[in-house]
Amino acid sequence: MSANGSIGIIGGSGLYDLPGLTDTQWTTVDTPWGPPSDEILTGRLATPAGEARLAFLPRHGRGHRVPPSDVNYRANIAALKQLGVTDLLSLSAVGGLRADLPPGTFVVVDQFIDRTFAREKSFFGPGLVAHVSMAHPVCGRLGAHVHAALGALGVPAVRGGTYLAMEGPQFSTLAESRLYRSWNCDVIGMTNMPEAKLAREAELCYASVAMVTDFDCWHPHHDDVTVEAIVKVLLSNAEQARSLVARTVGTIAADATAARCGCRHALDHALITAPSARDPAMVERLRGIAGRVL
Repeated sequence: MSANGSIGIIGGSGLYDLPGLTDTQWTTVDTPWGPPSDEILTGRLATPAGEARLAFLPRHGRGHRVPPSDVNYRANIAALKQLGVTDLLSLSAVGGLRADLPPGTFVVVDQFIDRTFAREKSFFGPGLVAHVSMAHPVCGRLGAHVHAALGALGVPAVRGGTYLAMEGPQFSTLAESRLYRSWNCDVIGMTNMPEAKLAREAELCYASVAMVTDFDCWHPHHDDVTVEAIVKVLLSNAEQARSLVARTVGTIAADATAARCGCRHALDHALITAPSARDPAMVERLRGIAGRVL
């Protein structure tokens, strides 16, 4: 077993059907920010690189019950942190904003533009203020592991790309889609923000894997896409995602450089409120997230 903590996976329900996953159980986790989207499935997976402890969280709940704006992102990240997760892989379906990112392509995202507006985006607040850097919002170390695994699997993949996070639940207008393309965005989705921001505040290493299911409405032939075609891509992407998780988690768990990763020290210089001015209730609430620096 690696000295690293558990590896968290946030994504769809198909990811949990991993051959060889043992000691599985669904666990209810309570957090100071309420309940996460669902119970969390924990288990162990033996890999050629060593045994890995996994924690799977259905982002929208089993059966996809929770819309993007109502996902309790704070509780999701806090619950995984409470279970000992140190490395987090986020997998999500997206629309492609470039002609050379067709359905079936996986993009290992490295930047975000956050256009969401109806979500709680920080664990911190009045009584204890903090500002973390989001210049490089994902973990390059994890991204390298993911990209290497995708290459080994022969999955069409791109390392690096900008994810436009929209509020939803409606899809873009044509004018919006054209605007996002003019900003040089690569994919568009509804779930990776504030997820990535909260993972950084929780000092988790975070990697975003965007799985293209269709072209956004900018594409002149977008209307020709049928539900049947999209479902076919979704099923194919889910199978590829399972293979990706199975291949990646062992190398992540065995990564001896993880402890030195800067993501795990994101709060070193982030707390602004003087110790004497901190609200004791906020301090207590934040123990599970920021206890290392409190």
